[in-house]
Amino acid sequence: MFKLISILLRGRAHDAGEAFADRHAVPLLSQQIRDAAQSIQSARRSVAVAIAQNEQEKGQHATIVARIADLENRATAALTKGNEGLAREAAEAIAFLEAERDASEKAQAQFTAGIDKLKGIVRASEARLQALQRGERLARATEEAQKLDVVVAGPGLATLDEAEETLARLRIRQSQNDLTAAALKEMEGAVRPAGIIEKLANAGCGPALHSSADDVLARLKSRITPAA
Repeated sequence: MFKLISILLRGRAHDAGEAFADRHAVPLLSQQIRDAAQSIQSARRSVAVAIAQNEQEKGQHATIVARIADLENRATAALTKGNEGLAREAAEAIAFLEAERDASEKAQAQFTAGIDKLKGIVRASEARLQALQRGERLARATEEAQKLDVVVAGPGLATLDEAEETLARLRIRQSQNDLTAAALKEMEGAVRPAGIIEKLANAGCGPALHSSADDVLARLKSRITPAA
């Protein structure tokens, strides 16, 4: 019985954990992506350090090779002068440096293989990280859209309907106001004496209320005195 209870409790704990993870999936994904990005950045630094160490090893190797060449030339000169003892000392130094050279070449090969492997891992990890970041952005957008769907499907739908009805009423009222204003303006023009006089004058009934350009030109010509 105790075993069954223990299994049941573990099952419920697992379900609760899964439910919690589902409810907070997006923030959890964001943090996991940040952790992965930090790990990739650390890997990049490791690759950079390895490359720097390999370059340093190459420099030491070049120095060793140059010393070996110099010692060989000097040992040859010593042999030419019959100084075999000095030439032997040079030979011993050359043998030691050749061992150092071989060890350096082996280390460079190991560095190169390790660096290539690390670069491949970092490139693959960066591609996976970029895919995760795109997925995170899509997940956030989807979550916001789903929230909007819930709002619209619930009380928000009624709110949208009410807003559309309010806008329709507002447009009808504004249209009515415009028509009323136009009618009032026309009525005022018809009732006011000044408006009637203006209509009659424009129809050619009686003198014009405003001078025309021809009237002004004729008046100006009449002021000109003919020359004697």
